[in-house]
Amino acid sequence: MVAGIRLGSKFVACFHKARKPVSGLKGEDVMEIAKLISGRDPADIIHCTVDMKVRDVVALLADKRIGALPVIEGKMVVGIFSERDLVYRIAEMGESCLDRAVGEVMTAPAITVGAHETVLDALGLMTRRRIRHLPVLEEGALRGFISIGDLVKSRLDEVRHEAEALRNYIQSA
Repeated sequence: MVAGIRLGSKFVACFHKARKPVSGLKGEDVMEIAKLISGRDPADIIHCTVDMKVRDVVALLADKRIGALPVIEGKMVVGIFSERDLVYRIAEMGESCLDRAVGEVMTAPAITVGAHETVLDALGLMTRRRIRHLPVLEEGALRGFISIGDLVKSRLDEVRHEAEALRNYIQSA
């Protein structure tokens, strides 16, 4: 099953049931997540572990001014802890959730994306699953952590570049 959008006369596939990149604009390269995160060091990814207290992770989110963290156990991404998780758990458990381990309240399993999937595939996945953050895995290892803002900015940059190329083409004709 393929879903997509039409850009002018071109059909852009955004999603395939098997979550493999389907196609992009004919004859053009489609940006992969790997290119988006190429300048980032995986060692710099802010994360938490399953045994950390929610209170400490909330302080980390606030200190770094971020909305979510991948949750790591050993070297594996086992979940995600986000602002939404905190809101849901406070509504459900009250303040006592702050003294629980993140592993008890995180969203699991983590929905992930491969480094060689496209930006459009990742945007489609985020839209369908109503999520805003994705761990990027490569051979099972955490390679990056992207937000919907990263993907939208990337896509806007592509559209601006394409518009500039079209303007230059028209002016040269």
